[in-house]
Amino acid sequence: MTTPANEYRPDYAVPPGWVLKERLDVHGISQAEFARRCGRSPKLISEIVSGKAPVDPETALQFEKVLGVDAGIWLGIDADYRLHGAREAQARAAENAVAWSKALPVSELVTRQAIERPSSEVDAVSKLLSFFGVASVDAWRAKYGAPNVAYRHSPSFESDETALATWLRLGELEAERQPCADYDASRFRRALHGVRKCTRKPVPDALKEAQALLNGAGVVLAVVKPLRKTALSGAAWWLTPRKALIQLSVRHKTDDHLWFSFFHEAAHILLHSKKDVFVDGALTDGTDIEREANAWASDFLVSRQQWKTFIASARFSKNAVRRFASSQEIAPGIVVGMLQHGRHLPWSHLNDLKVRLQWVERDTG
Repeated sequence: MTTPANEYRPDYAVPPGWVLKERLDVHGISQAEFARRCGRSPKLISEIVSGKAPVDPETALQFEKVLGVDAGIWLGIDADYRLHGAREAQARAAENAVAWSKALPVSELVTRQAIERPSSEVDAVSKLLSFFGVASVDAWRAKYGAPNVAYRHSPSFESDETALATWLRLGELEAERQPCADYDASRFRRALHGVRKCTRKPVPDALKEAQALLNGAGVVLAVVKPLRKTALSGAAWWLTPRKALIQLSVRHKTDDHLWFSFFHEAAHILLHSKKDVFVDGALTDGTDIEREANAWASDFLVSRQQWKTFIASARFSKNAVRRFASSQEIAPGIVVGMLQHGRHLPWSHLNDLKVRLQWVERDTG
């Protein structure tokens, strides 16, 4: 008895149409005449000869009667040919899948314990498909491939699209772990006022409180360390019509950038399309939508009139910044960052009022 391990498998298969044409030539029968004798259409016989149509049991019996070749032989030739074609297609798909997997940040996902270390190239494909929650590479391309996703980012965006898809998937997985109410715009706005006050608290505590506030309004906040080929600050998009996601990278590792990025992404949720995935690199990108998000975030953090009054005072000492931040109930680092971006303060000044952030690596032992 043979097994798949020792069964002989030739690397070729003859289509039944070749054998049929050879038999017709031997008997001096034209395809049209053969079709008449079989009671089948000339088109079907032509398609069988060209390999486009299979030989089914009924057709095999007709061939047996006309040509004297057992129906089982015709079915066996056809089955071998179709199986060989399927094996070749599967091999090509596996080869393409391995090439796809090599373009993804497998090592980083292993380090983050997002997937287990693959035992082989084929196993890497399997683990990556499970990570993304899709059944095939084609399904991955349909869901995450750039041509199929309405990514909205600036023309100067520098992130690798494959790494971007992986980073966004990490955010999706984090979103699944956060229980969330259905989205309500009014509750979301109220939650944002609460988050604004949280900016004065230690960042880990503030983020935890912010997540709770936002979850109650139908929005998830995911803070996900950037991958090596993702030069981005944050992203915002709708997971479902009733659940939105704000994802931050903490790329610049300061509290001012973290919070401004957060409110910038919140603006996308409030003001812009539910169909787009807003991915932000430099928050100074000059598109109309990005300028609108920046303006909304600035005005939400500090009202435009109060900001104009503060700027007009031209008093930007450390104590002055602290007093103004306290009056606005926001972190002083945010004020410093806004002054620097507005070119009212050099980039080198008052950075000690910002809170420096760092990622704490999980134990992977």
